[in-house]
Amino acid sequence: MSAATNPSVIGDRLLGVGLLVLAVAYGWVAQQWPEPFGGAESVGPETFPTLLSVVLALSSLYLIVKPDEDAHWPAGRTGLELVLAIVILIIYAAILEPLGFVLATTLAVGSLCWRMGAHPRPAFITGLVSALLVFALFNYGLELSLPEGLLAL
Repeated sequence: MSAATNPSVIGDRLLGVGLLVLAVAYGWVAQQWPEPFGGAESVGPETFPTLLSVVLALSSLYLIVKPDEDAHWPAGRTGLELVLAIVILIIYAAILEPLGFVLATTLAVGSLCWRMGAHPRPAFITGLVSALLVFALFNYGLELSLPEGLLAL
């Protein structure tokens, strides 16, 4: 089987194209944020999403140009765990605004840690600590507000 017809090469390239489309869309949406009160700043609400879109675009281009010929897509339990992780992240995006960053991140990170083999209590403690640290970094260090959700009440 030639490299051009190898299913893993085709799969990697298709994934790369899909991720490149996502990176461009994500970067474009990040640029649509309104200019903050007081004028343009070097670090604003669009900075972090723009950096993520650039990294994703570069990574997807690498995947398109140089796919792994020996890659095997996971099947069985591993494939199911990856699908579950994606579902958790989609749910995280949906509950981020209503629940707030700290609660949603605690649930998402705790669930992912638990699915990776940690016991539930330490997994959710890790989720809470990481959520609080990132919340403090963004709100107080970078002065970029994150959704407070239920904690604002």
